[in-house]
Amino acid sequence: MALLITNQGQSICLAFLLVLILAFCSSQASCSRQLYGEEKNMFQRFEEWMTKHGRVYKDAQEKELRYDIFKSNVEFIEAFNKNKDGRKYTLSINKFADRKNEELRAMRNGYNVRQHLSKEVITSNSMKVSPNTFFKYANVTVVPLSWDWTTSAVTPVKDQGYDCGSCWAFATVAVVEGLNSIMTGNLLSLSEQEIIDCTTSFEDDGCHGGFVEKAFEYMIQRNMSLSTEDGYPYKAVDGGVCLDDFNNNVASGAITITGYKQVPQNNEIALLLAVANQPVSVYIDAEAEEFKHYSGGVYTGPCGTNLTHAVTIVGYDTTEDDEKYWLIKNSWGEEWGEGGYMRIQRDFDANEGLCGIAMGAFYPTV
Repeated sequence: MALLITNQGQSICLAFLLVLILAFCSSQASCSRQLYGEEKNMFQRFEEWMTKHGRVYKDAQEKELRYDIFKSNVEFIEAFNKNKDGRKYTLSINKFADRKNEELRAMRNGYNVRQHLSKEVITSNSMKVSPNTFFKYANVTVVPLSWDWTTSAVTPVKDQGYDCGSCWAFATVAVVEGLNSIMTGNLLSLSEQEIIDCTTSFEDDGCHGGFVEKAFEYMIQRNMSLSTEDGYPYKAVDGGVCLDDFNNNVASGAITITGYKQVPQNNEIALLLAVANQPVSVYIDAEAEEFKHYSGGVYTGPCGTNLTHAVTIVGYDTTEDDEKYWLIKNSWGEEWGEGGYMRIQRDFDANEGLCGIAMGAFYPTV
């Protein structure tokens, strides 16, 4: 009698078993993701992505949160690539796939570059930069149709790290490396960590943000070249003791900058003249999801003029489709963009340039 199970009994047993399974799944974050087709595939992609980027989370709850963000970002990327709506660039899954844009913005810790620029320099479309100074390349009348400093004056792409908002230090060092190579023929990799550790008294705040101009002021006051990258390696953290007066890692034969200038604001022609003569650091608005996941093509937005990121313009050109672009070197590693670079629209129909690229451009002088 104990072995007999009626059809009704089978239904009751199956129903009870289903209740147990659902109860178990509700207590296990990834239960459904391990059981069902598309969700299972997405979760597997997430775990493969975690392995690739060495990502480890403190507990299952954080992992679940990061998975939800990852899934949302992947869906956004795939939807964009499927329907570009006339845009010719593409997106891909990169190291930022488990982060919201709000988290990346928070790394800047409220730094308002536009407000800073308005205090430091005169906003003008003329060739005047600030009182008693002038634009070095104002009298240049002929420049090449295209130019690329990456073949002679640009070190390999670097990575500022996952949680350090030190883009400003990388943009500073990149243009000094470029000018040094142009003047001496010696391409040296110089130290961003020295800039981070030693410029706190110049209103910079390490991994929480800073300004290219203030980093230049530190270098001018020091009256010595920067340390080498190998001698003062990057750690992606701030709060370290400044070692500039105590080490012997100054780059042998490297230049010492004596000043810096701002390219006339809101003037892409002036910016072109400067870039044709040396790499130039610029502030840009990099807050769009599309910017974060960019992987190739000429970027045409969306973006505004909320300047939260610093990069280096290392060239310019025109595509076969007559799209004019700037070539910028980022500090997000080689996986991002086109091997760490972005082509971004040039000759934009607003004076400030696309993403505000012409609003705050600086170059060092000797």
